[in-house]
Amino acid sequence: MNWRASFDKDRWMGVHLAVNVFVATTLLWLILRKMAGLNPIWAISSMIAASDPLVTQALKTFRGRFVNALLGCLVGLAFLAVSGSGEWKLPVALAVAVLLTTYVVRVQTMWRQAPITAALVIAAGMTHDSKLSAMEIGLRRVGEVLLGCLVGVLVSWCLSKIWRVPEAVKPESAAIGKGSA
Repeated sequence: MNWRASFDKDRWMGVHLAVNVFVATTLLWLILRKMAGLNPIWAISSMIAASDPLVTQALKTFRGRFVNALLGCLVGLAFLAVSGSGEWKLPVALAVAVLLTTYVVRVQTMWRQAPITAALVIAAGMTHDSKLSAMEIGLRRVGEVLLGCLVGVLVSWCLSKIWRVPEAVKPESAAIGKGSA
């Protein structure tokens, strides 16, 4: 394959991803902002990480993000429930989340999601007086993250039925901007 054909496929992959992100952002905005009165930013950021023109890549990212978000949520809730209001619980909880995700859960895709989610949950505890209120807000944030992932995968799947991605494109070249956000 010459460089021009490769460039054309990559360019269309970017357009495909842009359409995925546009549709999924619109859905999340309508669901969370308009219907539930919530700020959809956590869901939107997660949706972007779970969106991909290649559904197999989107599913892989979704699985890793889902498993590691649940782990981070459990770690964060455990530290909120057990520990006091000390500031040192954040770095300790994040270190525990990293150790658990790397040595126990071992789902490498999106492994950074565990400490990120633990931080989201604990941050709610650091800004609220009541443990119950902090846990509720932390769980809501995790729910928003998981909803965003789910919408990202579903939109990727739906659009792949309408707009097929060429099979010759490898997931490594199609995973545009896969980070750990």
